[in-house]
Amino acid sequence: MTQITPRSCAPAQTEVLIRQGLHPVLARLYAARGICHTDEVETHFTHLLAPAQLKGIDDAAILLADTIAAGGKMTVIADYDCDGATACAVAVRGLRLFGAHVDYLAPNRFEYGYGLTPDIVALAAKGQPQLLITVDNGIASVDGVAAANALGLEVLITDHHLPGDTLPAARAMVNPNQPGCTFASKHLAGVGVMFYVLLALRAQLRQRGAFSDGPEPRLDSLLDLVALGTVADVVKLDANNRVLVAQGLTRIRAGRMQTGIAALFRAAGREAKSASGFDLGFALGPRLNAAGRLADMSLGIECLLTDDVGRAWALAQQLDAMNRERREIEAQMQQTALTELAEVDPSGCATLTLFNPSWHQGVIGIVAGRLKERFFRPSVTFALADDSGELVKGSGRSIPGFHLRDALDLISKRHAGLLSKFGGHAMAAGLTLRTVDVPRFKEAFEAIGREWLGSDSLTRVLETDGDLEDAYFTPQFAQLLDNLVWGQGFPAPVFSTEFEIASQALVKERHLKLQLMRGRQRYQAIWFNRTEPLPARALIAYRLVHDTWNGVARVQLVVEYALA
Repeated sequence: MTQITPRSCAPAQTEVLIRQGLHPVLARLYAARGICHTDEVETHFTHLLAPAQLKGIDDAAILLADTIAAGGKMTVIADYDCDGATACAVAVRGLRLFGAHVDYLAPNRFEYGYGLTPDIVALAAKGQPQLLITVDNGIASVDGVAAANALGLEVLITDHHLPGDTLPAARAMVNPNQPGCTFASKHLAGVGVMFYVLLALRAQLRQRGAFSDGPEPRLDSLLDLVALGTVADVVKLDANNRVLVAQGLTRIRAGRMQTGIAALFRAAGREAKSASGFDLGFALGPRLNAAGRLADMSLGIECLLTDDVGRAWALAQQLDAMNRERREIEAQMQQTALTELAEVDPSGCATLTLFNPSWHQGVIGIVAGRLKERFFRPSVTFALADDSGELVKGSGRSIPGFHLRDALDLISKRHAGLLSKFGGHAMAAGLTLRTVDVPRFKEAFEAIGREWLGSDSLTRVLETDGDLEDAYFTPQFAQLLDNLVWGQGFPAPVFSTEFEIASQALVKERHLKLQLMRGRQRYQAIWFNRTEPLPARALIAYRLVHDTWNGVARVQLVVEYALA
C-alpha cells in the first residue's frame, strides 16, 4: 500500500527565504527540506567543511608526505563499485599530482571478496609497495591489516562505512564514522574521504615548502569524480556533500571533466553540458558498476584514469555493453524472484529473503533493491559464493525505520556462528553464510522485522511537494530544477496533482505514455515500466523533466505513482 502525502512546509519559513531572494517555488521546496537560510544551500567551494575536523587526517597527510619524500611506492586498494572506482581514480590522479609513485589494485569480487583481506595483501605485496592505501573499504579489515603489518607494510585506511567492535591496527585511518571523530558530515562517500585526504596532504606539503618553486596542484580538477562517486553511492546529500556535487557538476557542464567521464556521457547518450544528478546516478554510475558486478572494476578505473580520448571511448563502450548485459541478467533474476513470490503473500511478511543457486552474485543487490521498492519490505537476496556450493553471499536493501546493518549485528549476537561475515549501512548491507543456513537466516531476519516494523512502517509514504501552478509547467522552470543538487536525504522535487487522463498508450510495450488534463491545460507524461492503464481521473505524483524534441524545448511529466 502506498500513500501520497504532501511534505509539511511552514509558510512563515517560506516567506523568510523569499525575502532573502529565492524563487517562490524554490523557497517552498527548500523550506520543506528544513532549510532556514539561503546560506544552507550555498554551494561555493568556500562552504566546504575544513579537513582538520576529520580524525586522523593529519596523521594520514604526514604518512603520505613522508612516503613521497622517501620515494616509496604506494598501492591503492580499490573497491568494486562506482564509489570505490572514483575514489581510486581520485587517489591515483591526486597523488601523482604531488609526485607520488603510485599504482592500484582492484580485487575481483568473485575471487577475493570485499576489503583488504590477507589474500589481497599477499597479492599487493608482490609489487613491493611501502604503503597500502584503502579507498571505500578497510574499516573492517582487521585480519588484512594484521597481515600487512606482519610483512612490514604500512596501511592507510580511508573509508566511510560503519566500523565493527574492533578497529584494524592501521598506521593511519580516516573515516568520519570512526569512534571519536567529530566531523560534522557523517555522510561523506568513500571518494569524498579520499578527496579530503588530498586536501590535507597539500596543506602538509605546503608547510614543508614543496611548492616554493612552482604552483600548487589544483585538486578541483578531481571534483567531477567526487560528484559521480558521491551521487552513485546514494549517500545522504547533506550541505557538505551538496557542495562537492555542485562543484563537480559545474565542471562537467563547462566541459572540464576527465576524458573517461566525457566518454561515459557519450556512451549513455546524455549531454554533459546539461548534466544533472540524475545523469550521474542513473546513467554513468550503473555503467561503472557493471564492471564490478560482472567482471573486474579495473576496466572502470582505467576509463577514469586514461587521458587518451580513443582509449576512453573504447572502454566506455565496453562498460556500456556490460551494463546492457547486467540489465538482462537482472531482468531474468527479478522475474524468477517475482514468480517465487507469487506463492507468498508479502503483506503477511515483514521482510523478504530469497535464494536461487542460478543467480549471479554481482546482481543480487540490484534485485534486492527492486523487491524492496515493489513490496516495501527489507529484502535480502542470496547467490552461491563459489562453485563449491557451500557458501552463499547475500545483499540486502532496507526501508526507513529498519537499520539493516544493526539487524545483521543483532542476528550475529542472537545466533552465534550463523553469519560468517557482514557489513554495510542502514539501507544497504552484505553478508556471507553457509548455504544450509539460509532458512535459519530467513527466520531470524523475519523475527527482527516483526519486532521492529509495525503496519505503519510497512506502508510506503510517498512525500511530494504538493500541487504546482500551471505557470511553472515550462522548460525553463524544469531546467532551473535540474541545475540544482538533489539526491538522497535532499530529494528531488516531486509534485502531486489531480489530473484527467485524456489518453494513454503503451510505448515499446513497457512504458505508459499519457496525456493529462487540468482545466484547459494538457500535459505530456510518461510512466516508465508501467503497463496497466489508469482510470479516467487520478492523483498523480510526478517530476518535471526538461526535454528537447525536434529542436523544440518542452516539459514532460515523469510519473512516480498514481492513486485513483
